[in-house]
Amino acid sequence: MGDKSSGMPSTLVDQPVVPGDVVLDVSTLTNRAIKLGGGLRQDADLIRVTKGGRLRFSKPNKYWVESSQMRYVPFVEDTVLGIVIDSKADNFLVDIKGPAIAFLPVLAFEGGTRRNIPKFEEGTLIYVRVVKANPGTNPELSCTDASGKAAGFGPLKDGFMLECSTGLSRMLLSSPTSPVLEEFGKKLSFEVAVGLNGRVWVNAESPSTVIVVSNAILKSESLSSTQQRIMAHKLLEKVH
Repeated sequence: MGDKSSGMPSTLVDQPVVPGDVVLDVSTLTNRAIKLGGGLRQDADLIRVTKGGRLRFSKPNKYWVESSQMRYVPFVEDTVLGIVIDSKADNFLVDIKGPAIAFLPVLAFEGGTRRNIPKFEEGTLIYVRVVKANPGTNPELSCTDASGKAAGFGPLKDGFMLECSTGLSRMLLSSPTSPVLEEFGKKLSFEVAVGLNGRVWVNAESPSTVIVVSNAILKSESLSSTQQRIMAHKLLEKVH
């Protein structure tokens, strides 16, 4: 493991890691301000792995371990799909597939005031951002970005929500665009919202489009990029 404590994270990004591996020594970095996502923890100057998977990196400075699992552990700045299960005076109670119910403050919306509190029925699907995720406490959510703008957050109407692994969610959100979404996007008109908690919302004018895109997304997890494109082309031929 000696090479894994060299402070050169680029050699490990996209590579398999296991609990206990040291993936980064922050004392060797010029800019020590980094963000840690799931599967990593800091011990003094060392960043260690806490769960098996692949080390991932997104610019400018976020690292996490990607693994395929159904259980979701919330982290700050994650974008997730939640289901409203109850409404209280100050908060909406939201299921985000985590170990605890999350709170969405009634004022956590763009321009939110006591005079314009939104009303959500039980079962409403909502796209939100995790703003607090301390161990042992209920996560807190928001329907705004860091600047207070709605930025696409809020309730998702119509469409269909499918459940998948967290690994598939991250693959769909990766850059460049997921091959299966890219190929369907060339021929079909549809909307997709992906939550890091293993929930995906698909909407389109045609129910058949929703069905074919949803099924293709679920099948894509075990396929390579080339196989995803081949599958998409075959399904598109049937659609047309």
